[in-house]
Amino acid sequence: MTPAATVLEVRGLRKYFPLRGGLFGRNAGTVRAVDDVSFSIARGETLSLVGESGCGKTTTSRCILRAITPTGGEIIFHAASGQDIDVARLDRKALRPLRRQMQMIFQDPFSSLNPRMTIAEIIGEPLLVNGMTDTASRNARVAELLELVHLPSAYLNRFPHAFSGGQRQRIGIARALALNPALIVADEPVSALDVSVQAQIVNLLLELQDRLGLSYLFVAHDLSVVKHVSHRVAVMYAGRIVEIAPTEALFTTPRHPYTEALLSAVPVPDPRQRARRIVLEGEVADPSNPPTGCHFHPRCRYATDRCRIVVPALEVIAPGHAVRCLRAREVSLAGVAAPLT
Repeated sequence: MTPAATVLEVRGLRKYFPLRGGLFGRNAGTVRAVDDVSFSIARGETLSLVGESGCGKTTTSRCILRAITPTGGEIIFHAASGQDIDVARLDRKALRPLRRQMQMIFQDPFSSLNPRMTIAEIIGEPLLVNGMTDTASRNARVAELLELVHLPSAYLNRFPHAFSGGQRQRIGIARALALNPALIVADEPVSALDVSVQAQIVNLLLELQDRLGLSYLFVAHDLSVVKHVSHRVAVMYAGRIVEIAPTEALFTTPRHPYTEALLSAVPVPDPRQRARRIVLEGEVADPSNPPTGCHFHPRCRYATDRCRIVVPALEVIAPGHAVRCLRAREVSLAGVAAPLT
């Protein structure tokens, strides 16, 4: 992937949190929430981050937006002007103009909108902060954004309580689009919605991507949604990416046992096919005290003595397909089968 085609490159990203304990709050350890994560996102592409709760997905996305400061690594944003900016090293003042180009869609459409502000004020706030002080011009832009997300401009002066969950999420999307960003981080944007509404929001995101050339970092745990929306998928476990591949390759031919277990839970819409659910034994690896060797080996049915000792590197085993597993070339794993015809 050439830099000209790339909007974001993450290299060796780390985020550690200190553990405080004892009478004087001394450092009792470190939580490695994100540990050596690397990936890139092309312009107009959707990369999904998936994994169990606590695996580091949301922490990764917050580091990219600099909602929290990373411990180490690089976050290179390729601006439309051609400038390469390391977001990880910017100070607060230098971050502000960059925020126009990187925006976020939040998980909960009920708590992410200020109940005391009208829709015109909520969507118009980014415009006001960035210098659009003329109320008429700002409201005209808000009306355009509402129509872009398929809401009537007549809703301008209503408050959030008057809308359903799906409508509120559309308002959140319109707010994220207000400054014409190149990259949008969507943190579980449909998990709080009804299933029928989820489909509408996912289709809206795909439509906006086609119209505006947006790039998405899509954080999710629902693999059915991920399969529909993504170009590539990165699977995280205990703060590390264990597999990254094009969506079709990952779903049909997974190469990491953890990915295989996640895919076994994806429902197949065909009563003639029986799902073979893989139930992982044991507990999720503790990021403050991870196992030696491969972090996944205590729960892996393919683990050998070598897996308990050697730390696997993220190895490219096919074009665009990388996996962090010592036995990736040896074992044959089951993916999601295509529906019978």
